Amino acid sequence: MRILAVLVMFMLGGCAGLEPWIPSFWDDNQAAYITEARLSIEQIRCDQAQAPQVERVHEDLRRFELYSESKGSAQKDVLRVVEPMSKTVNEWQRRGEGSKTYCSIKKALLTQQGQRAAEVILGRW
Repeated sequence: MRILAVLVMFMLGGCAGLEPWIPSFWDDNQAAYITEARLSIEQIRCDQAQAPQVERVHEDLRRFELYSESKGSAQKDVLRVVEPMSKTVNEWQRRGEGSKTYCSIKKALLTQQGQRAAEVILGRW
């Protein structure tokens, strides 16, 4: 009986500790928002003013983050996935207008990060 009580206590407390390891489920809106962000990144033209283009990517990512945060703590996994993209965009915004080479490098990095994030977010069930 004592073992059963200990086992029940462990299971009740232990399940709460597993929450960070349980992936969130498919969400149509998250899929649409990450796709919009990838489209904004793809449409960046380095021979044009960079600030408004980067702001659009920032807004798309922020929309994704706000929506995911609003869904609750179970969405922490997808928020971690887009965190590198947000850091890259925030850094680009702080720097402001850069050279075409800088723009090309940042665009390539965001494209790669966006592809990885989309694979994770769209690959959930």
